[in-house]
Amino acid sequence: MALRSHIGSATSCKGEKGNTMQMLYDSESFVVLHLRPDMDPKEPPAADAPPQLPRHGFEIVDKRSGKEVYLDGSWAEMFQKQIIAWQQDAPTEEEVESALERYAGLAQQPVVVH
Repeated sequence: MALRSHIGSATSCKGEKGNTMQMLYDSESFVVLHLRPDMDPKEPPAADAPPQLPRHGFEIVDKRSGKEVYLDGSWAEMFQKQIIAWQQDAPTEEEVESALERYAGLAQQPVVVH
């Protein structure tokens, strides 16, 4: 099973801060986005800019509650391992939704539409 409607082929777009957002999953209950900083090796950072490590993360939106959780750092790494496992094992939609439900339990931030 592909995870875009389950996880696999994804839709990408550029965010306003130069990040790439990639929709990995979209169902009646959840949306999962992968947010990655764009790395352009041709364009070096400004000389006066503090050094920054590019970080990626995942946003999980629980459509039922209208809340979201953003996973970065070790949480993002753990979630990415889950996605890789899903891509290899082809889970059912129920298995994906069950796993996302556990992460959605962390959601405290209400979804805000800009």
